[in-house]
Amino acid sequence: MSAHAPHGGVSVVICVYTEDRWEDILAAVSSVRAQSLPALETLLVVDHNPALLERLGKEFKESEDVRVLANAGPRGLSAGRNTGIAVSRGGIIAFLDDDAVAERDWLRHFAAGYDDPLVMAVGGRTEPVWASGRRPAWFPEEFDWVVGCTYKGLPRGKVRVRNVLGGNASFRRSAFDAAGGFATGIGRDGDKRPLGCEETELCIRLTRARPDAVLLIDDRAVIHHRVPAGRERFAYFRTRVYAEGLSKALVAQSVGADKGLESERRYATRVLPAGVARGVRDFVLARPGGAGRAGAIVAGVLTTAGGYALGSFRARRTGATFSVVEIGAAEGGGGPS
Repeated sequence: MSAHAPHGGVSVVICVYTEDRWEDILAAVSSVRAQSLPALETLLVVDHNPALLERLGKEFKESEDVRVLANAGPRGLSAGRNTGIAVSRGGIIAFLDDDAVAERDWLRHFAAGYDDPLVMAVGGRTEPVWASGRRPAWFPEEFDWVVGCTYKGLPRGKVRVRNVLGGNASFRRSAFDAAGGFATGIGRDGDKRPLGCEETELCIRLTRARPDAVLLIDDRAVIHHRVPAGRERFAYFRTRVYAEGLSKALVAQSVGADKGLESERRYATRVLPAGVARGVRDFVLARPGGAGRAGAIVAGVLTTAGGYALGSFRARRTGATFSVVEIGAAEGGGGPS
């Protein structure tokens, strides 16, 4: 595997929004600095938090490899990412969650995927780091996406996928030239309802703009994502899966239910029933958490379906939509195209 920086280098974008994650942010930056393939730059994009912007500016004032900048668009993760893309200098842009740390070869594995000129995106594997020290007995691996992690049912190895997962992903710069940036009005917005799916919508839009585009997941590109205690509770689980249903309804409205729910159909008809069966088996064998995992899967499916139904109804009634930013135009002050 080549050790040189490919295609003009890799820019890493970390979107941040709260001082509560100060130590996590510093750990994320340190993990980028320790990469075996050095990043061209690390961009810390602060989401409408002047105090955090000032504090990070002072922390990295003398830094040559870290830039701190304000989200130039509306509040939310999508606009923050678009800001980072617009001002970045690399031919590849990688995204890392602000409460995650990357393993040493994370960028090296990402970069290797782009040796194929048709590859437009490469994602990795995200492992949970539970605040309590271990996975809650009731929490099914099939729903690890609830806490931003790779879930049971995703293919292993280096494989082609419909979409990458946004907290551990990279894109070729020309992907944004072809498809525009992340859609605003669909993903997370600070402490509001934990919506998502912005990377799914972008990836589907990208493959429509570039039918020859290849999107990969390479599970050797590993990050470790902290799961706070509040997200280990069933109340958060229920809120998050409901929000996912709402988000999926927006995506289906935008790109059509055929593409918007293509992967979800396999997940719901194969992966989840197998998970319920394992939970029931574990319960029969008196293994801890079996009944809880089976019940959580059933509750998760029903709650997600409820969110999707309500989201679809609202979208049809109101014509709800979201906007797609042309990177290098209004957002981010006119970065490279």
